[in-house]
Amino acid sequence: MTHRHDMLDVQRRRLLQASLLAGAGALAHPLWAASARPQPDAVVSLQPRADLRAPTYASVGEAIAAAPVDGRQPFRILVTRGRWREKLVIDRPHIHLIGEDRARSVVHFDAAAGMRRPDGEPWGTWGCASVIVRAADFHARNLTIENTFDYVGNLQAPKFEQIGPNGAQAVALMLDAGADRCALEDVDIHGHQDTLFVDAGRSLFSRSLVSGSVDFVFGAGNALFEDCELRSRHRPGKDRQGYVAVPCTPAAQLYGLTFMRCRLTREATIADASVALGRAWRPGRTFPDGKYGDPDAVGAAVYLSCWMDAHIDPQGWDAMGYTARNGERVMLPPEAARLYEHDSRGPGANRSPSRRQLDRRMLALYSREQVLGGWVPQI
Repeated sequence: MTHRHDMLDVQRRRLLQASLLAGAGALAHPLWAASARPQPDAVVSLQPRADLRAPTYASVGEAIAAAPVDGRQPFRILVTRGRWREKLVIDRPHIHLIGEDRARSVVHFDAAAGMRRPDGEPWGTWGCASVIVRAADFHARNLTIENTFDYVGNLQAPKFEQIGPNGAQAVALMLDAGADRCALEDVDIHGHQDTLFVDAGRSLFSRSLVSGSVDFVFGAGNALFEDCELRSRHRPGKDRQGYVAVPCTPAAQLYGLTFMRCRLTREATIADASVALGRAWRPGRTFPDGKYGDPDAVGAAVYLSCWMDAHIDPQGWDAMGYTARNGERVMLPPEAARLYEHDSRGPGANRSPSRRQLDRRMLALYSREQVLGGWVPQI
């Protein structure tokens, strides 16, 4: 009898998943059936959705503003199909964004670092994200978060103030100070340069897609990616097409960007051996004796049992420039950071002295429970 009930549970889950992927029956979606997941607390729609028995809002921002400021329980927001052009700051805990359709429930904005804010100052990398999370227990599922800035067009005709190497950094999602225990499942995150900025706290990305070109997964946070796709996008006229993982992990923090069973893929126009696994970032900080690359940033990134297409350079990792304490511009070599692989597969998986492998002692530290510090995500 136990085996029969298990089989029935599997069949029910498969039916729910098939219905979700098909996008059918939006008004009576099984995802929101009483026997499945809880009803949403708010609905983002341009049409009334009385069938869901929750208040309807005309924007995601309005729905977030309706959540308790110090919420201790999930506040579930159903984002219906549509392109929601909004620049969001999530500063309330336990906000859950659930899309009606992964590909067609799209939250997006188009700010780049060199573009001007309403007050006339440039957005900068830390301010340009379409969605900025500054509170704990943020969840997202079954939707798309995107920065639609025209990166390729800007390559051909730069038009913004230089911020860092250029003004074209355009973040889709940023996990900022205050973010922790963030879980994203079946989410697409699209951009070009600096797509996903995981700069704080612990986060889990499951069965999600991140697309970009330059440094498109980066930051100082502790982020675990399980069964995700990392898709490199084409940069016209560039020999080095991009860099995937670019951590600036604090030296005392054991885990940075950890990729388990992920796939490193590419757009069809990207040449073989033109993308680096990543590089370690030493961001500029202001100290009593000046501004220079933070010596405490010793980036940590690890690929575990990941499949890699042939666009990955056989040398693996690149060096990255930063400003030294004496003001000189110097390069931080990969071996000065914590950049490793284990059990890489596919045409882009190569063994070379520049691609360091985890030893058995280090590999034992990379279970999900250890990486996430005992946090068990409920997604």
